[in-house]
Amino acid sequence: MSIEVNNESGFEVDEAEFAALARFVLDQMHVHPQTELSILFVDTATMTDLHVKWMDEPGPTDVLSFPMDELRPGREGEVTPAGLLGDVVLCPEVAVEQAARAGHSTVEEMLLLTTHGILHLLGYDHAEPEEEKEMFGLQRQLLLTFLASR
Repeated sequence: MSIEVNNESGFEVDEAEFAALARFVLDQMHVHPQTELSILFVDTATMTDLHVKWMDEPGPTDVLSFPMDELRPGREGEVTPAGLLGDVVLCPEVAVEQAARAGHSTVEEMLLLTTHGILHLLGYDHAEPEEEKEMFGLQRQLLLTFLASR
């Protein structure tokens, strides 16, 4: 599995931890081991530009996902085809604010956002109540299992 983590945010990030989380999530979702994923941490100005350009919404957001090959999760014994999963872009400055409101650490918030972004790349969404229930339940399960294994 090729997981590239780049930090252009100026915020201290343990890149190895985010690569390990991504690898864990992709393994759990039965994604082909030769699949490629990029995780990028950016500053508020960059995230604001991306949010306006791609979502036509003002201001920065916490995470954006840019799918490439539109891969979907595999199943036990049946992995996805290899390919380019896409890019997850996170803004640590937004995560700091959200973590404070949620009552957990910034790192936990960014790990949650990374999991959230990867699930979006795999086709999950939360526009409808049933979709939200499924995606957020899976997101929680994946993150808690990863955190328990650290």
